[in-house]
Amino acid sequence: AAPAAALRVGGGAPGPLAKLSQQAACASLACGLALAPLAASADGGTGTFKLPPVNLNDKSRCVFKSSSMGQSNGARDSLFDFRMCDMSSKSADGKDLAGAIMADANFEGATFKETVMSKAYARDSKFAGADFSNGVIDRVSFDGSDMRNAIFANTVLTGTSFTGANLEGADFTEAFLGDFDIRSLCRNPTLTGENAKTGAPTRASVGCR
Repeated sequence: AAPAAALRVGGGAPGPLAKLSQQAACASLACGLALAPLAASADGGTGTFKLPPVNLNDKSRCVFKSSSMGQSNGARDSLFDFRMCDMSSKSADGKDLAGAIMADANFEGATFKETVMSKAYARDSKFAGADFSNGVIDRVSFDGSDMRNAIFANTVLTGTSFTGANLEGADFTEAFLGDFDIRSLCRNPTLTGENAKTGAPTRASVGCR
């Protein structure tokens, strides 16, 4: 179906919109980031970022923690940092990953169902086969990441960037996308094929004409 004028809203479960309104407090994260040593907040529209060094001595970095970890990290000097972590096939279902640094890591086959990832920085990572169904993936940068066969069914994807990402076989069925988001996705030459799990045709699931 053709995209709506503002947000294309699919039928059925109201989960993402309800979750989006419930997570309005995440907007305060931007203020926290502005005061923190991290020079830029992670969002889909920002071009460059100055990230802190990876703390390799932190043995707890590569763990999906409690649902409040995104907000608690936004209030500290450093954000939750998954760089260089192997999180393949692990579950972050229902977690709050707001503001997390998720670049240069392996999330292949991981599940992010009903997960909040507002303003996460997820560039140049492996998300092949990851499932983001019913999540809030708001203002996230997936630029340069491997998103093959990822599932974004009924997911809020407002302000999220996929520049240079491999989207072959990704499923965007009933995702909440703005007109600009749809146009940007439809320009990605890798938006081809069908999802290996759901069978959904990738380009048609976005609503490209």
